[in-house]
Amino acid sequence: MARRLGLAIAALILMAAAPSWDWRSPAGLRPSRVPSGNPMSAAKVELGRRLFYDADLSVDGTMACATCHEQHRAFADGNAAHAGVHGDPGRRNVPGLANVAWLRPLTWGDPRIGSLEAQAAIPVTGTAPVEMGMAGQDAEIARRLSTDSCYPAMFAKAFPGDGTIDFEHVAKALAAFERTLVSFDTAYDANGRGGRTAMPSEAVAGSAVFDRHCRSCHSGPLLTDQKFHRIRSTPGPDAGLGEITRRTEDVGRFRTPSLRNVELTGPYFHDGSAKTIADAVRLHPRTSDLRDAQVMQIVAFLNSLTDRHFTMDARFSLPEFTCGK
Repeated sequence: MARRLGLAIAALILMAAAPSWDWRSPAGLRPSRVPSGNPMSAAKVELGRRLFYDADLSVDGTMACATCHEQHRAFADGNAAHAGVHGDPGRRNVPGLANVAWLRPLTWGDPRIGSLEAQAAIPVTGTAPVEMGMAGQDAEIARRLSTDSCYPAMFAKAFPGDGTIDFEHVAKALAAFERTLVSFDTAYDANGRGGRTAMPSEAVAGSAVFDRHCRSCHSGPLLTDQKFHRIRSTPGPDAGLGEITRRTEDVGRFRTPSLRNVELTGPYFHDGSAKTIADAVRLHPRTSDLRDAQVMQIVAFLNSLTDRHFTMDARFSLPEFTCGK
């Protein structure tokens, strides 16, 4: 009994010692789940922010995370897919990163990638396809970052007691930064809080059309059910979820994308085959028979999901100062 009481008190002390992170999320959305082995801290977020913009994480120094995830595009990149450092064609469209802290799973077709820490390895060290080209280069990553004038101090501050510069800690810092990419400052959100004039009348009309045809999958605060669906009667060459499960019924299924900031994250679908939002609406089986006026109403509604502040927030931009200089 005394031992259990002591453990309970210790747990309370630890909870009190670790202040909760301000997620700036709307009512009704629980705080993001953070792995116990990678708690949030301002120092870790700042380290991750610098690493996010550092091309030394690619084999030839030409590609950073931010190369494919551009802030002014809500951290997408505007291409159907992005080639890797050796010219390998990208397999799938680069998703935006708004509110990625709440997304599970994290990729178009692989439900096994459930943490941002694990996801970081895909572009940096992945081989199918090669993106940043650092497979087997853990020692080189450590060497490059260790010779920087600021990283040793930043790693030590971000990971007190174990400031080892290695890819494990790089991934944790990147994940911490990405969890801060919160985006809920839109006309749609203002309208939901009672600002009835926040959305144009056409967007309000589009919201009603969207509710009837789209809301079953693009649901909740994130506007995604986070499930895998097939929207094409004849799957293309990319098997999607079926590539992982090897089940025939999963071939051509892809995760429902969040629609927040969708105005900025085109082209659309997993292969970037729809150049505009209107194209995507017309190609989707649930909305393919809508009249042109209804399509444009949905487009107006989806444009109300754009968070301009998110695209200009200095906390997410390339750091202007490092080590206080």
